[in-house]
Amino acid sequence: MSVKKSNSNNTKLRALRPSGKKEDNIFDLVYEVARQIPKGRVTSYGAIAKAIGSGKSARIVGWAMSNAGTARPKVPAHRVVNSVGLLSGKHAFKTPTQMQELLEKEGITIKNDKVVDFKVKFWDPLEELF
Repeated sequence: MSVKKSNSNNTKLRALRPSGKKEDNIFDLVYEVARQIPKGRVTSYGAIAKAIGSGKSARIVGWAMSNAGTARPKVPAHRVVNSVGLLSGKHAFKTPTQMQELLEKEGITIKNDKVVDFKVKFWDPLEELF
């Protein structure tokens, strides 16, 4: 089974280009990457950290995702999982099953709180955005 490496409407993804302005912060950069994860795909906290140039900051990305519910425009935080596909951020959603329900609605199979075929569904922002 092949998975497209681009978003659903075949337009080029926006490359991450921090403006360098004072108002840019790490959460803004994390959200910019997360907003580009295509439906039906997932990425990891570490992959986002590497994409924003902070490879050792996966925990900060997790913290940003736990606060993503208030971000505008919306951030698809349900598409961000840990490095082996576990739904480790499910506690940040309204219900304990909401993250799984959102992923399953996009065609991602979950078993025991883990993305089935994680390597196939994985979206690497370094490959897609740069």
